[in-house]
Amino acid sequence: MSLAVAEAIVSGKPWEPAMLADKFVKAFQRDPREGYAAGFYSFLERMHDGEQFLRDIKPNSEKSGAAMRAAPLGIYPTIPLVAERCTIQAALTHNTPSGINAAVAAALMTHYFLYQLGPKAELGLFLEEQVPGRWASPWTGKVKSQGWMSVQAAVTALTRCDTMRELLKACIQFSGDVDTVAAIALAAGSCSSEIAQDLPAHLFEELENGKYGREYIRRLDTQLMALKV
Repeated sequence: MSLAVAEAIVSGKPWEPAMLADKFVKAFQRDPREGYAAGFYSFLERMHDGEQFLRDIKPNSEKSGAAMRAAPLGIYPTIPLVAERCTIQAALTHNTPSGINAAVAAALMTHYFLYQLGPKAELGLFLEEQVPGRWASPWTGKVKSQGWMSVQAAVTALTRCDTMRELLKACIQFSGDVDTVAAIALAAGSCSSEIAQDLPAHLFEELENGKYGREYIRRLDTQLMALKV
């Protein structure tokens, strides 16, 4: 779904729910992947297009899916535009205050670093100025399934770590929904000039390289980053 969001951004198409829903369906069905919640996986298997997605979805989740796919939206040049477009994408599946707030906060994390809006030590305070939530409060303990928990934990890890290796380890050490925490934190960390990009090369080079694998992701990343103003 992160790929679908990135593809929607670089397409330049009008940012509308029907377009995004169609992207979600097509991205899943061209290359089905484990990792979705079981019920949502089954839902996507039954979908024919975005119209059916919008008609059949029950968008009342407070979990982390909308935040986990939000990082590409940080490429937009202004805070209001990031928030507006992230709210639209989040509402497709997580049309709840906490679900939307978590997604917008995750998108603004990459935006904060891409556009060098301040030091990483002040990331949480910046988010609290823009989005309801206690983003600057240090997270402790196991991360459960609600989206705001993963985002708060990601912010905590980012403010404490100076390298990507440290950041990945810190995300895992929380325990719980650590794949979500790491996806959010490392996306933001990869945009920060204060964090050394020292992940081992094999984590990149040994990624599978099918039609939508390593080289496809690199090309899409290049297209996305070319939009930075």
